[in-house]
Amino acid sequence: MVLAELGSRLSRALQKMSNATIVDKKVLADCLNEITRALLQSDVQFKLVSEMQSNITNIVNLDELAAGHNKRKIIQQAVFKELCKMLDPGKPAFAPKKGKTGVVMFVGLQGSGKTTTCTKYASYHQKKGWKPALVCADTFRAGAFDQLKQNATKAKIPFFGSYTESDPVKIAAEGVERFKKESCDLIIVDTSGRHRQEASLFEEMRQVCEATGPDLVIFVVDSSIGQAAFDQARAFKDSVAVGAVIVTKMDGHARGGGALSAVAATKSPVIFIGTGEHMDEFEVFEVKPFVSRLLGMGDLSGFMDKIQQVVSTDEINPAELLQQISQGSITLRFMYELHQSQLKMGPMGQVFSMLPGFNNSELLMTKGHEKESQAKMKRQMIMMDSMTKEELDSTNPTKLITESRVKRIARGSGRQVSDVMELLEDYKRMAKMCTNVKKGLKLPKKGGLDALPRNMNFQNLSKALPPQALQQMGGNGGIQDLMKQVGNMGFAKDLLSMFGGKHK
Repeated sequence: MVLAELGSRLSRALQKMSNATIVDKKVLADCLNEITRALLQSDVQFKLVSEMQSNITNIVNLDELAAGHNKRKIIQQAVFKELCKMLDPGKPAFAPKKGKTGVVMFVGLQGSGKTTTCTKYASYHQKKGWKPALVCADTFRAGAFDQLKQNATKAKIPFFGSYTESDPVKIAAEGVERFKKESCDLIIVDTSGRHRQEASLFEEMRQVCEATGPDLVIFVVDSSIGQAAFDQARAFKDSVAVGAVIVTKMDGHARGGGALSAVAATKSPVIFIGTGEHMDEFEVFEVKPFVSRLLGMGDLSGFMDKIQQVVSTDEINPAELLQQISQGSITLRFMYELHQSQLKMGPMGQVFSMLPGFNNSELLMTKGHEKESQAKMKRQMIMMDSMTKEELDSTNPTKLITESRVKRIARGSGRQVSDVMELLEDYKRMAKMCTNVKKGLKLPKKGGLDALPRNMNFQNLSKALPPQALQQMGGNGGIQDLMKQVGNMGFAKDLLSMFGGKHK
């Protein structure tokens, strides 16, 4: 069972309980049994699942609940709390400080994506203002230094390693000492992948740890590791002081429960998750938003943060975009700017999973379709780059762009005529959707954002959403509940910002 499917089953179990006319012991037992089966089939260790079930049963004592208590909410909160407890050891990991040298050592099984993760970790902190450096102390795997060297060069991060020296302890010590002298404030040591039965490699790992004196040891675990995760993670924890966990390959068909078990075994917090092979497919992990999204409860703060990240980098005035929508003057340039914003937000599946009612397995697009969609947007932007200002700014481009113009755009962008025609069809669909948004938001003709009514009725906004999305959000009632949570005005402005704007 992939992690997305786990989330789907957990949210369905809670939804089934919520739909029950009366919440009694049988309904609670059925809900807990479904949750237990889902976790076990996702490779979460039996002992952890059993403890979780017992804890929820003890917390939710239906006989002792006074009349008037919302039993459904109490059960939901208990499930949420226990899943958070499974992922949160209650202690923060070491956080590097700028200007002060910190050494971080990476350990894990061979094939877990450790070397790539080292570079991602370094690149993330480099963008935040640190001066990182990479040390390759993996002399066991052929090509390990070449891989780290290639990744580090691409990310413009200094690195150290050797093709001739076979002693990883010596390489690690020399690398750390060198980068300390160069005033690097985050030195990352990559070690050989190992298995808990390989005693000599574990001894080598301990020696590297003693030689480098790391401030933090990070255990890298593949999300598809399965039931072996708990014992493997415990073996690493018993050998070195593992202080944090990074879970990799969260974008694939991994069951994911093994990774949860690894967290419990090391009693260390997950700090990042890898969601793909590229450098930017690396996310800070936060327990409560993750569990909330897993249960289909959404993560509105994360959703708003995503929008604000896009807004902060765009240069378009949303008042101008609002005026375009209100006057029905949607252009291809508007579509271009929308594509830019969508690409900055990342995979839309991740974005939609932050909304209540959505979960990772029931989104509008699968992982493959998301990549296809992103590639299509990039192709369309190239085609629009081959258009004239007149074509981009026309409010009726499908009429303006004649057959000869279509051929010219196709030649200029290296695409087929059929691709340009598809772009124009997509434009017409987008323009129609914006018209529905206009009707749903009851946009004023003049005045921009400040002219928006303070008590806006968003019920009609449902007409602009695909039926599947509307159903997942709980219909019109679900949309109204969402609006209550984020505030009518704030959501209106952020919604408009999603179309490529920045408040000015």
